[in-house]
Amino acid sequence: MMRGKVVGLVLGLVTVLSLAACAQGTWLVPFVVGDTAVWFFNNTTGAAVTGLQVEFDQEVTIVNKIELGGGLVPLGELTGTAFTLIGGLVKYGTVELDWQPATAVPTYAVWLSGERAAGTPYFTTIAKLGYLFGQGIAHLREADPAGLAAAFDQFFADNADYLAGLSASLGMSLQDSLMPIIMAAPAEGIENFFNTIVGMLGVTTLEGVLQGGIDFSALFAVLGL
Repeated sequence: MMRGKVVGLVLGLVTVLSLAACAQGTWLVPFVVGDTAVWFFNNTTGAAVTGLQVEFDQEVTIVNKIELGGGLVPLGELTGTAFTLIGGLVKYGTVELDWQPATAVPTYAVWLSGERAAGTPYFTTIAKLGYLFGQGIAHLREADPAGLAAAFDQFFADNADYLAGLSASLGMSLQDSLMPIIMAAPAEGIENFFNTIVGMLGVTTLEGVLQGGIDFSALFAVLGL
């Protein structure tokens, strides 16, 4: 009985901390209680959402789910490496997901509004960043082509010295040769372009990309990353 009271007090404190973090703009708040991971996913998108996607670094079983401000129902089984929850959650609402093993962590998470992503996605791998680049650029080509072109102009300006060396070694202007492809290729082709650039950097981790020789800030900004 005492153990149950202690766990209840811990989870109550976690909820309070989660709501406080939500107000400050932190949308993922992780905790571990015993052998269970207890994460809070806070809707800080600024609007109501209709779903949540989460991917993990290993297979997990979701053992508990609590919503504050709505209801989201998992599609499919509760054991796996990727989950989609559908329903509705108010602005600043929270979903608590508990899973085992506690060592498992999300590698990707994003709120959904209809069929589109909402807010800033959470990701921890180069592969997922490349995927987000491809999907985001393909979407912006239709929604805001001028804004996308301006962001790429800034990207090439920010990295002029670095890319000049690559252009010289390849015998062609990267901007002149790549922009027509970027503005016409499918999302998968753009993802391949990103992976090529990352391969040139010689990095193997997301931190290496973000702290490497190329400044992606102009593209991150226009893509909401």
